[in-house]
Amino acid sequence: MVAVSEKQGAEPLSLPDAERLAEIMQGLASPVRLRILSVLRERPSTVTELSVRLDVGQTTVSNHLRLLRHLGLVTGDRNGRHIHYTLFDDHVTELLDEAIGHLEHLPRGA
Repeated sequence: MVAVSEKQGAEPLSLPDAERLAEIMQGLASPVRLRILSVLRERPSTVTELSVRLDVGQTTVSNHLRLLRHLGLVTGDRNGRHIHYTLFDDHVTELLDEAIGHLEHLPRGA
């Protein structure tokens, strides 16, 4: 677990933590993945539901979900023949909320 410190002069991230965080941030650097996460922030969804809601092919949605699962951002629970995807935990929701809040404070075109 990475310790969070708000003190000036706090130790920088360790190299392994920085590499892991960079991998997660790169995973977020996709409009499709961000849109998937924004839907999952509201409610659990299947690949089919996400595909229809986002107007993106099911194969594309599945590929993005596979990466998001690998990164620990989403989880899937099987219910019969379908898997219902959700955000991994409240930290992912908070990360999205902060990013969206930051976006709303940026000047247009920036």
